Amino acid sequence: MSGEDAPASVSLDRLFELAEVLGAMMARGVAERGLTTARAGLLWALLHDGPMTQRALAARLGVTPRNVTGLLDALQADGLVAREAHPSDRRATLVSLTAKGRTVTNALRGSRTSMAAELFGDMPATQLEAFQGELEVVIERLRAMG
Repeated sequence: MSGEDAPASVSLDRLFELAEVLGAMMARGVAERGLTTARAGLLWALLHDGPMTQRALAARLGVTPRNVTGLLDALQADGLVAREAHPSDRRATLVSLTAKGRTVTNALRGSRTSMAAELFGDMPATQLEAFQGELEVVIERLRAMG
C-alpha cells in the first residue's frame, strides 16, 4: 500500500467498523422489542410513509412481494400491522400500523432520538454540519458505485 492509499484505506476500514457497530446495536435494539431488523424496517416504512399496498412495501424495502408476505404474517400475528382490502383497488391489500405497531415504532424512534442526543448533543453545530456534509459525499459515492 502506498503512502497516499493509506488514509483512504484506513477511512474505509473505519466505515466498515462503523457499519458493524451500528448494525449490532440496531439488531440488539429491535430484538429487545421482539423484532428482527427486517420486521423493524417494514414497520419503520409504514410509520414514515403511512399505509400502503403490499406491492408498494416490497418496492420500498427492495424485496420480493413474497418476502413481504412472510414479514407481514409475523407482524400481523403479533398485532403490529393490519391488512385490509384497498378502498379503490379490489385486487390490492392495504397495510397499516395498528395502535400497538405505532407504540413499538414510537419506542424505536425514541431510542434513536436518545442515541442521537448522546452521540452528537455536545458537538458544536458547525462541526456537526461538516460531519453531515462529509457523510453525504461518502453516501453519494457509495450509491454511485452501485
